Amino acid sequence: MAVLTALAAAAALVAAATVTALRFVAEEPEPGRLSDPRAGVTATLPEGWQTDPVPPVTGFTSVARDDAGGLVMARPMEGPIEDAKKATAQAAELYSKLLLKGDRVTVVDDRRTQDGHTRALRAEYRDVVNRPAYLRVTLVTRQGRPVLLLGLLQPEEESRRQALDTVLTSLR
Repeated sequence: MAVLTALAAAAALVAAATVTALRFVAEEPEPGRLSDPRAGVTATLPEGWQTDPVPPVTGFTSVARDDAGGLVMARPMEGPIEDAKKATAQAAELYSKLLLKGDRVTVVDDRRTQDGHTRALRAEYRDVVNRPAYLRVTLVTRQGRPVLLLGLLQPEEESRRQALDTVLTSLR
């Protein structure tokens, strides 16, 4: 019994030391910047945007948002992507169903980028409460591996769409 107690105490000490060490080693988020070492991306954030510690969607490893309903998330993807256009379309379809749930969803942009592909959707709602929403899904390759970027606006406005697209295109 004493051996088990000693092992438990040793395990607790190791766990506490690990957590403490990780807190000292972990980088503090830089104001005005989204940095995601797991996805291998960084982005400059416009005024009024800030990072959050926990992304609201499982699988994403970083998130930035503004107070008006704007959201940008990043996540690393598994393995090489053979068809970036197809993978982007599939991701846009999935996240449209999960996040937009619009009565009418239309593709407003679908094009190849320098290092991947991007697709933007606009959702409209029949009810009078929900205003149109905007979702942009971009697949890029960073450090030899694919990264999925997701931008969401609810409600959508042209100036805010430009700010969101600026954040997504600033990802390096």
